[in-house]
Amino acid sequence: MKQNGILSSIQSSEALDIEEVGDDHLFSGIETPLRKDAFAMEDELKMELIEKHFRHIMEIMGLDMTDDSLKGTPKRVAKMYIKEVFSGLDPKNKPAIALFDNKYKYNQMLVEKDISVFSNCEHHFVPIYGKAHVAYISSGKVIGLSKLNRIVEYYSKRPQVQERLTVQIANELKQALQTEDIAVVIDAQHMCVQSRGIRDSGSSTVTAYYGGKFEEETTKKEFLSYLGM
Repeated sequence: MKQNGILSSIQSSEALDIEEVGDDHLFSGIETPLRKDAFAMEDELKMELIEKHFRHIMEIMGLDMTDDSLKGTPKRVAKMYIKEVFSGLDPKNKPAIALFDNKYKYNQMLVEKDISVFSNCEHHFVPIYGKAHVAYISSGKVIGLSKLNRIVEYYSKRPQVQERLTVQIANELKQALQTEDIAVVIDAQHMCVQSRGIRDSGSSTVTAYYGGKFEEETTKKEFLSYLGM
């Protein structure tokens, strides 16, 4: 009885917290919230369990799981979660980064703009989509252009908030390129805003990170001018 009482108290407290937060946008920290044993389970077992539980969710909603169109959905969702849309949670999927000497002695900013962003809001598990624009000034090393896209993709493929995504991309670029001279801007739309709650389909969210020389007003303005901002 005592345990039940404690459990009821915890459940009531959690429910109250969720109600108090409502649709407010929370940003708990730079690191993605993961348990220490997050990767102790093999992917195949994760997919098996997700398939089982998602099937149960569909059944609870009253869907006929014998229907030809629906019966394969739980398995498809499980595979999609682990192998695709949330694959960025697993460090084994992190892109390998190789640096090259800046033999051309190019010492101006390099900008890669309009990188596609497809992520999912960690509050409602619905899509976030838009564009990322990244830039850096070489400290003597350069990176293959496609790796910039890969870094954006890796950190996007996890439950996210846009602020964290922006900082995670910037921190990875700083570490990979061995420079503080990094800029990241993300302009994205959130389906949790468009399809539920306020249901505003016309707004987008812009977040930015400026490090090193990009904190200087002239450098920042030059970067933003390339983006048409």
